[in-house]
Amino acid sequence: MKKSFWLGAAAAVALLAGGAVWLERGPLAERLMARIYDRVMSGDPIAALPDGLHVGLCGSGSPMADPTRAGPCTVVIAGRDEFVVDSGTGSTRNLSLMNLPPARVTGIFITHYHSDHIADLGELLLQRWASGAAHTPVDIYGPTGLDALVDGLKTAYTLDAGYREQHHGPKVVPPGGFGATPHSFAIDTASADVTLIDRPDLKVIAFPVDHGPVKPAVGYLFIYKGRRVVVSGDTRPSPRLEAASKDADVLVHEGLAPNLVALQRAAALAHGRDNLAAIFHDILEYHTTPEQAAGIAERARVRMLLFSHVIPPLPMEALEGPFLGKSRQIFHGQVQVGHDGDFITLPAGTTEIRKTNRLKTFI
Repeated sequence: MKKSFWLGAAAAVALLAGGAVWLERGPLAERLMARIYDRVMSGDPIAALPDGLHVGLCGSGSPMADPTRAGPCTVVIAGRDEFVVDSGTGSTRNLSLMNLPPARVTGIFITHYHSDHIADLGELLLQRWASGAAHTPVDIYGPTGLDALVDGLKTAYTLDAGYREQHHGPKVVPPGGFGATPHSFAIDTASADVTLIDRPDLKVIAFPVDHGPVKPAVGYLFIYKGRRVVVSGDTRPSPRLEAASKDADVLVHEGLAPNLVALQRAAALAHGRDNLAAIFHDILEYHTTPEQAAGIAERARVRMLLFSHVIPPLPMEALEGPFLGKSRQIFHGQVQVGHDGDFITLPAGTTEIRKTNRLKTFI
């Protein structure tokens, strides 16, 4: 009897405690949120990183809708500089969620002018300006065609920029700080690589890739204190990319799995979606399969191959095996199917490769 009494009493206390927590869930959540914001707002998130070269995926997806992947975007941190390569849909929010604030972006690089690679560029320019009180436009680099893109964005955001200046005032949003200063360059498969930044510790080099009929299209090589990262952009297997990737620590390469795209095409044909079926057929000709990318990485003696611009979407982790195919048999370094937030750290003066995911770990 006594035992049952005490068990009942304990259950009652537990219920009361649980009820108290339930009633206090709102205030508890507010206190947790305050701590999260305090951590995010305090200090400089880049200062906590070791001196070196870092590469992260602010968007690992493609034009195909994927709830787990933003559009193509790669963030590269070299010392104190935060660079962004391409700006796909939703990628600016990911930068903030990764605690790599758009306000810190010191340069933007565009690989080509397909819409999925520039869809979020206006938002990136706006967030850099408004959240950082930028007094001058950001430097942006890209092949021929960049000036028209930048001019178009300035026109499209004229009204918005005016509203913000009127509402917040010049101290918060300094006039003239919105937009970008374009640095366009001519390049094709017959021309030499183009060095865009050349400092004692940092070089950024553009090289042509084969994404025809999309021309020009480029990839980028970042070298900081001996560490090397290559971002492929969209491309077929490319000898120029393979040459630029020689001895790279990390190759961020696009990947399209024909076996999985075939499933999409079969479903489209079965249901009379002929236009989609034609697109699923056509995209095969100007992308690279994971196994082809693995061959490039192996021949170039790359140390890590990180897949981005993942086609098609992979709603289940079990699909990563079919996506990769025989890639791990072809390439003997590290292979990873990229996810938003993936972040690779390459400390200067070492051969170390550290892997984290800033969407999962920064809070």
